Amino acid sequence: MLKILIEPLQYEFMQRSLIIAIIVGIICAVVGSYLMVQRLALLGDAISHSVLPGLAIAFILDINIFIGAFVAGLISTVCINIIRNNSKIKEDAAMGIVFSAFFALGITLITVVQKENKIDLNHFLFGNILGVSLSDVKDTIIIAIFVLLIVILFYKELLFYTFDKLGAKSVGLPVNLLDTGLMILIGLTIVASLKAVGVILVLSLLITPACTAYLLVNRLHEVMILGVFFGVISSISGMYLSYYFNLPSGPAIVLVATLFFIITFLFSPNHGLITGFLKLKYNQIKFLN
Repeated sequence: MLKILIEPLQYEFMQRSLIIAIIVGIICAVVGSYLMVQRLALLGDAISHSVLPGLAIAFILDINIFIGAFVAGLISTVCINIIRNNSKIKEDAAMGIVFSAFFALGITLITVVQKENKIDLNHFLFGNILGVSLSDVKDTIIIAIFVLLIVILFYKELLFYTFDKLGAKSVGLPVNLLDTGLMILIGLTIVASLKAVGVILVLSLLITPACTAYLLVNRLHEVMILGVFFGVISSISGMYLSYYFNLPSGPAIVLVATLFFIITFLFSPNHGLITGFLKLKYNQIKFLN
């Protein structure tokens, strides 16, 4: 067992990949908890798809792809708010319009770049965590520290805003600023996760560990802590499965996270499907006796 755990660590690319995987598992669970509680999973999906043209443009201009992705994510958020606030179009429809348009633009740009440069940019879609550089690790660490610091410093305000926007507004909290700040945190988390799982699978890491934790605990900080546990374990397990069974790393991480959710969905002490069925049968038998 010890040999199985240690063998991949002799390679520098695996060391860098595991660092990225752990960091992504942490910040996705923390920020994803807010998305899950506020029922904003579609927003995470919208932003994750909307960063694609930013990635392609950054590649064309030969600048840091993190910058391009973040700017594109912010622009998509602004577009969603403009449509929502200046028409009778609802938020979910605005998200669908914006993320599909940005995603289509991104695919088009990537196709054009690949034809002209004869290179493969599909790792933007599905991730390429095994190909991360030391610079990518540094960028991801910086983003993670910033995201976690903001969450820690403004935890009480974000907690109040998350569960009661009207109440937060009535006591004088800057609700619009908190809303914008949360969008920025989501965008940064997605940008940090791109190398690991790509724009298509990043929503799973944002939502699945948090949802798994939500079936086991009730308080937001407990959801975050337990979600971080599931996120980190899923990321590390996915990396080892990828190494030993020659699987794509991003999908392997997502599948492990989904497996944890399925097990919890079936056997959670208070909310599990099978557990609830067994409790019902037990109570029926006890009542008849």
